[in-house]
Amino acid sequence: MDVGGTHAAIQLPEGSWWNWDVVAWDGGQFRLAAGPDLTYHHGLELAFGDPVFISCPSRFQAPNFRAPSPDELLKVTRQFGCEPAVVVAFEADAGGQEPVSCLIAAERLDIVRETVLRYWREHAGPDQRFAPWVSPPGQ
Repeated sequence: MDVGGTHAAIQLPEGSWWNWDVVAWDGGQFRLAAGPDLTYHHGLELAFGDPVFISCPSRFQAPNFRAPSPDELLKVTRQFGCEPAVVVAFEADAGGQEPVSCLIAAERLDIVRETVLRYWREHAGPDQRFAPWVSPPGQ
């Protein structure tokens, strides 16, 4: 959201953010992960804090982020009771014949750029962490 109170399209850091999926979703957070290939790791997360509205597939590709429309803002404002601090809108390829429209509203958004491993590795680097489902063998 910009200083004037209008919602704008989010700006991602430089990188290849082609493939996306949901890596965490609970009452306090909703996290989308992105990278060129999500098999072994991802390098970007959109961490939504205190999400109030989520409409997007669990996996998608090539999102086109844009400012939410007045109708989308009205929709989440009615659901939430007031306008949320963060409203993110985008179209993405979810495998169908047409792009799917997505909308996420939350109280906070953190854009986190770091290597997140999706498999166990004994000696992960100091600038790496593990995805929530990864644990040492036998645990």
